[in-house]
Amino acid sequence: MNNRFENIADAFRGTLLLNEPMSRHTSLRVGGIVDLYAIPMDLDDLLLLVNWLDLEQMPRMIVGGGYNLLVRDGGIRGAVVSLEKLDTIEKLEPFCIKAWAGAENLAVVRFGQQLALGGVGFISGIPGTIGGAIRMNAGAYGNGLLEHVLSLTILRNGAVKELERSHINYGYRYLELDPGDIILAATLELEPREPLDTEDEIRRDLELRRARHNVGFPSAGSFFKNPGGKAAWKLIDEAGMRAFTVGGAQMSEIHSNFLVNRGSGTATDCLTLARLVKEAVFLTSGVQLEEEVRIVGEEP
Repeated sequence: MNNRFENIADAFRGTLLLNEPMSRHTSLRVGGIVDLYAIPMDLDDLLLLVNWLDLEQMPRMIVGGGYNLLVRDGGIRGAVVSLEKLDTIEKLEPFCIKAWAGAENLAVVRFGQQLALGGVGFISGIPGTIGGAIRMNAGAYGNGLLEHVLSLTILRNGAVKELERSHINYGYRYLELDPGDIILAATLELEPREPLDTEDEIRRDLELRRARHNVGFPSAGSFFKNPGGKAAWKLIDEAGMRAFTVGGAQMSEIHSNFLVNRGSGTATDCLTLARLVKEAVFLTSGVQLEEEVRIVGEEP
């Protein structure tokens, strides 16, 4: 262990990985080296880590399952902190549950189903964790997850705080937080629903996504936001960019808004392809596409 990390390594109960390839931790399977990849065991472990990072003046980035994320080939200077172990889901009264950031989306829906509660089945087929889903206000079929949030538990300036939804600024695939804020958990307000009805909702969502989104290669899901009520995939099709390829990256033949890694793709391939798609769509439709995927890290 590098001398710089000895103090935290002695007290930290989770996992610390030095010079870790981010390609191992993202669904696109691309990305360069991060200086430190940390997986806290629980909230106390996270608080210890964040305090140490602040003392060391080391920048940090929070991830969940590594979905909806593209890391450049130059990697990340500082620390990446995974909240995958903070995955508890709790029952609250009367119709609420509290899901911690590392809880899988489908697990949250299933937990509510066991309590005869529902209303968020639309996240069943969205891969990833509640923390990431909240951060991007994930949604489907006209629903956004933050519409079902009663409050957020966040870590701000070293203190755990509760934010009521009325005090949160959010929109389509958007949530405004202060720099450095960490989403710890979300309290979801659900509605009474028969478990069989929720089961039907889960089944329909999973089947629909398998039919439309089973692209066969690593991806980060929908790469571009739907602009102004238009379908990004349709604009990409009309621009002739379905199946367009740069290196090992391709706009999927199955769903043209899914940028996939065919095996040898790099982050540079993906970013070059995304730029060409945006240029082609603007030329054919006058629409400027905006990435839904979070792009981080340094150029190689």
